[in-house]
Amino acid sequence: MPRWESDAQGRLERAALELFESQGFERTSVAQIAGAAGLKERSFYRYFPDKREVLFAGDELEAHLVAQVEAADPGLTPIEALLSALGTAEEIFRPREFLLRRGRVIAANPALAERDLIKLASIADALAPAIERRGVEPGKARFIIDVVLAIHRRALPRWLATPDTTLSQLMTQAAAELREAVMPPSPTPRRHGKPLD
Repeated sequence: MPRWESDAQGRLERAALELFESQGFERTSVAQIAGAAGLKERSFYRYFPDKREVLFAGDELEAHLVAQVEAADPGLTPIEALLSALGTAEEIFRPREFLLRRGRVIAANPALAERDLIKLASIADALAPAIERRGVEPGKARFIIDVVLAIHRRALPRWLATPDTTLSQLMTQAAAELREAVMPPSPTPRRHGKPLD
């Protein structure tokens, strides 16, 4: 086999996902992943520090979101800038089928679910300075980021399940649901059981 392999990282990710699905994360070894990808075990460690990171590798999303927030119109509120940034995340996501399968593997393993939360916290940490540069104090910046990430977590599974929608549309929908939950519409004023005109 040649020393240089085209898309070795992608092949490792796909091989790992298939093995995690078929035999479980715990029962899958790095050697098995490398072998299934047609690579040597030492090649695996050129791309990933351990087998968990096959599902969490790369800082592309983090870098993309920070760049989007920093480039956002200064007239946008911090929440609007974050919603807009997260709405563009689909530009760099892997194919939906891969993300759906990855999500099922993560949900089935507590250690992977914990790593997923750590990754989200890392993204929040990276976004905080960009929000603070928009004039928001640090504690409030982190609060805003956490709220918008929660909106994203609500929208993402819907986006994965409905290919004819955009993530941006579903982020807007989830944000509207949150607004309704927090501030429900005021009831129509009534006089003697009849709505006021």
